[in-house]
Amino acid sequence: MPRELSLAEVFQLGYYWETKVLLTAVKLDLFSALDGKACTAAEVAQRIGADERALGLLMNALVAMRVLTKDADRFANTHTAQTYLVKTTPSYVGHLLVLHDAEWGNWGKLEETIRTGRSPVSRHVFETNPELGANVLSVLDRIGQQSGPVLAKRLELSGAKTLLDLGGGAGTNAIAFCTVYPQMTATVFDLPQTLKVTERNVKEAGLEGKITLLPGDFTVDPFGGPYDVVLMSDILHYQGPDANAAIVRKAFVHLTKGGRLIIKDRFLDESRTSPAWVTAFAVHILVNTERGRCYTVAEATRWMAEAGFQPIVEVERTAVLQGTKQG
Repeated sequence: MPRELSLAEVFQLGYYWETKVLLTAVKLDLFSALDGKACTAAEVAQRIGADERALGLLMNALVAMRVLTKDADRFANTHTAQTYLVKTTPSYVGHLLVLHDAEWGNWGKLEETIRTGRSPVSRHVFETNPELGANVLSVLDRIGQQSGPVLAKRLELSGAKTLLDLGGGAGTNAIAFCTVYPQMTATVFDLPQTLKVTERNVKEAGLEGKITLLPGDFTVDPFGGPYDVVLMSDILHYQGPDANAAIVRKAFVHLTKGGRLIIKDRFLDESRTSPAWVTAFAVHILVNTERGRCYTVAEATRWMAEAGFQPIVEVERTAVLQGTKQG
């Protein structure tokens, strides 16, 4: 039986202070102002246009949070901050944190959302702020470059020649799959504004001849094909259950006989209390999408079975499902 939380731990969970301190520092681009240098609060305040006294308080908190270091009156980035939070570094992830800050107001309406069951948003922030969406896609692409090839190898798709990456975003998975399986060509289906990022990534990978971009809305537009493999990675949680069932049926139609549907998402277990991170993510989806939610493996399996997939295998627990369209 898990240990109960202490009162101190309850208070720690209830304080959002450190989160907002970090998000504010990223929005101020404070870490870039310290790029490779040790500076006083006054020097940084002059560079970013801030009040010296107020900024000093923020930077002291960042030292206590182990994001900055301090020697006498001079502050510097830790190795982690220098690597991930300075805009000019290739591994910068600040855009993803800026996204979380943009969603701060929605989280402030959580009580109202819980009481009414209605999300405070009608459009995702990627739609209202396309530039932020493109920047976040670039960060997610860098993160996914590690996991994409691992997923491709695990699925053992050596006999497949055509892949549809549905809602494929920056093309991370399509690039990984075509690299792991040289015989494969891929189509990335996504919104036109998203495919601008995809096009750049495909060119940088030198795969223009193997990866096709197909703009559209997968809830209404045809997919093309047929394909040997359809990949749906992290798109279920943005849709309602009826829309997801319809997309799975549509994928079935656009597959060749013997083709496979791969669904990768953040699934809950049957108790809906695990994995812990996904339970919190489910609340995030509640307040930041109009109809989205996190689903169980059983729910996704039911959509696949009703569409005609058989057998259906849980390739990775609460993460990856595979269904086959029999001949």
